[in-house]
Amino acid sequence: MEKRGTILMNRYELGKLLGQGTFAKVYHAKNLSSGQSVAIKIIDKEKVLRVGMINQIKREISVMRLVRHPNIVQLYEVMASKTKIYFVMEYVKGGELFNKVSKGRLKEDLARRYFQQMVGAIDFCHSRGVYHRDLKPENLLLDENGNLKVSDFGLSALKDSHRQDGLLHTTCGTPAYVAPEIINKRGYDGTKADIWSCGVILFVLLAGYLPFHDPNLMEMYRKISKGEFKCPHWFSTDVRRLLSRVLDPNPSTRITIEKLMENVWFKKGYKPAETLAQSTSSGNLNDVQAAFKDLSAPVNENKDRDKEESTNTMKPTTLNAFDLISLSPGFDLSGLFEKGGLSQQCTEARFMTQKPASAIVSKLEEIAQTERFNVKKQDGMVKLQGCRQGRKGQLAIDAEIFEVTPSICMVEVKKSSGDTLEYQTFCNKDLKPSLKEICWAWQAGDPLSPLQETPLPSLQEATEPAIS
Repeated sequence: MEKRGTILMNRYELGKLLGQGTFAKVYHAKNLSSGQSVAIKIIDKEKVLRVGMINQIKREISVMRLVRHPNIVQLYEVMASKTKIYFVMEYVKGGELFNKVSKGRLKEDLARRYFQQMVGAIDFCHSRGVYHRDLKPENLLLDENGNLKVSDFGLSALKDSHRQDGLLHTTCGTPAYVAPEIINKRGYDGTKADIWSCGVILFVLLAGYLPFHDPNLMEMYRKISKGEFKCPHWFSTDVRRLLSRVLDPNPSTRITIEKLMENVWFKKGYKPAETLAQSTSSGNLNDVQAAFKDLSAPVNENKDRDKEESTNTMKPTTLNAFDLISLSPGFDLSGLFEKGGLSQQCTEARFMTQKPASAIVSKLEEIAQTERFNVKKQDGMVKLQGCRQGRKGQLAIDAEIFEVTPSICMVEVKKSSGDTLEYQTFCNKDLKPSLKEICWAWQAGDPLSPLQETPLPSLQEATEPAIS
């Protein structure tokens, strides 16, 4: 742990610890040459390398460089030592908006002012192709003048994160503030998801409690999926009307941010912030790559070992509470947003296993070799491409590996191309019998599965209701 009074890079003197997470600590610090107060986020290189978070940190830097705005916490510069990465950021001394709301609901004019500043900042982010994806009062800070500052872009996405369907697919955020289409796990528009979170925050500011709160996580997600909430009696008619349009569970009819900013209630006393110049003079942001240049060195010390690991192991995708809920029987939300959503059951199958990802991959490679499939592995996904032409072209199957707990993995198998009947025949006659020795249980209700013996672990057993 860094000590108070430590001098970093001959430029900053560390002060008190402001907060900490799994991979980083944030300190108050002083610029030795100017005397300016700053906040410094110190990230442990070895820890982020071990869990594969390098790209996420690079993305966070890229995002903060794009969004220079008076209502967004600024990144001044990035520095690095052999073991640490340092984000030097604007120090916002007023603390979290959450602390203010936790003492009770706000008056309408003050809540509107914070909401205006937040929406203005998020609109600016969207204009730069940035989607925050974790808006909540804990990530909204207040400066000494009472102005709001959006912070923590660790889960944000850039426009180039979209898949070919033009949508984002990573399930992330904080449960009570997340949009229903994210739980749906069928792809979502980052702008519409952020708008929903803004609506939840507005409700919290005015009510002092959450619109969709329930001690039962499944019940809370059911309420979110249907947009079931009640406004307290002190909400004005204009606020009620606005919230009904912002907290619309259907993203296609949910209000756009442009229409929201034209709303009569929103516009009252609104003064758009003057955006900051995109300056290159604030520190050595052009040297960001230097902060990561030696991160790969420890991994490459033994090339033979690397070759072996890249062949036999694969990092599974972490399965979070959103994913588990969306897979629960009777909780497929796709019917709320698209026609024929349940037909996908015919081309999907899932099984649980207590084997590591490496054993799962090896087994799939063995099956592929026997059945003449080509294999491609990437980011927790094993793709099997058939060599024979079927009724609707070559059969292709994706097997994605998810880590539910350190000792349990779930594998989702689905057809990506080819004929559905051929896929079902292959699963029943070849794939499932071959997987018997590593399979613990097939998903209950799986239309392709006669092998179900053991129920899936409950949500409480598998995960805590926190999303990262």
